[in-house]
Amino acid sequence: MAAPAVPARAFPTSVPTPDAAPAPAVRWVPLAVAAVLTALADAYVWVQHGAKPGVLLLLGAGLGLALFHSRFGFTSAWRQLVAVGNGTGLRAHALLLGTTATLFALIIGTGTGLFGSTPEPSAGPLGLALVVGAFLFGAGMQLGGACASGTLFAVGSGQSAIVLTLGGFVLGSTVYAWQSPLFTGWPALPAVVLSDHVGWFGSWAVTVVALAAVVGVSYLVQRRRTPPPVGVPPTARGAARIVRGSWPLWVGAVVLAVLGGAVLLVGGSAWGITSAFALWGSKLGGVFGAHPEHWAFWRQPENAAKLAGPVLADKTSLTDLGIMLGAAVAAAAGGVWTLHRRVPWRTAVAAVLGGVLMGVGARLAQGCNIGAYLAGIASGSVSGWVWAVAALAGTWVGLRLRPLFRLANPKPSDSIC
Repeated sequence: MAAPAVPARAFPTSVPTPDAAPAPAVRWVPLAVAAVLTALADAYVWVQHGAKPGVLLLLGAGLGLALFHSRFGFTSAWRQLVAVGNGTGLRAHALLLGTTATLFALIIGTGTGLFGSTPEPSAGPLGLALVVGAFLFGAGMQLGGACASGTLFAVGSGQSAIVLTLGGFVLGSTVYAWQSPLFTGWPALPAVVLSDHVGWFGSWAVTVVALAAVVGVSYLVQRRRTPPPVGVPPTARGAARIVRGSWPLWVGAVVLAVLGGAVLLVGGSAWGITSAFALWGSKLGGVFGAHPEHWAFWRQPENAAKLAGPVLADKTSLTDLGIMLGAAVAAAAGGVWTLHRRVPWRTAVAAVLGGVLMGVGARLAQGCNIGAYLAGIASGSVSGWVWAVAALAGTWVGLRLRPLFRLANPKPSDSIC
């Protein structure tokens, strides 16, 4: 995102040194507010809707903490890969994907679930909608400055420009729900899940080998292009670093994979984000006189049940809310929670436009960088790999659109964090 949207002390750009930088003072008021809101929200959900939704909200908060502390990004990782050939972020993705695939194989392969859940793989059809949707998402996240998970944890940490991205995300998702007949009936082949053909062990093995190949290619690309070093200096040492400082990317990858596996165990389906945005926007539209219950999208039985039910009973909404609350707690404890009152108008336009493209794209592709890319590949679905390739192509286009909004791209001479 443009520099005004990200406080420099939160995302240092210097190369790591052996000595930890001084940690900013704890923001006690935001920390107290975020902690109390998290506790009250979870208590309400637990009492009104039961233990399962309450646990999902807490897992979402854990995801928000991990995303913030590790600054685990999909947008920046692909931007660095395409712009300057730096594969560090992509290799972190491979670790996240491989660890998640291992957990998914164990959980789904053995049929293990909690609260009566039956875990199922995430897979989507292979067709034009998947390719176009992922392409739009890839371009949109470079304009909006964040992916789906990044949008939520950035909003939680107080980044005002990303609030605009979230607004565009909700708008684009709602437009899709409103006009879904325009986006249906596109040519597609049935979903291909490796476990249906080679079993869960075979699916896991193929996925791990493919990820290892991705890691190898990333090293080859990086050596040819000699990008600048990557790193975030620690702002604390010892136990304090866990709650106040930055985590290495590999730690973030492993923690996110474990929490994602827990979401599958509890909820019966993989961690997702963007389906909630269509629900939020449609319910908001209903408040202002729209009738989303008449839209074709919400007349589908499963979707109709979500629209008729409370938002805080929706699994994806619960984890989304938890991510924002968890990130707020982490940012305040780290002393970097702040609101940015001034956002350049070009940055604001790019944020909204990027959000709209991601909203439409995620619904076309039946998922985002989490629900389609992470969950798809970890489930052994070919759709996850197709999504990744199309989103990378969209990233290339998005990088070339960023200068129109005076958004900087990485350069070979830059240090990247």
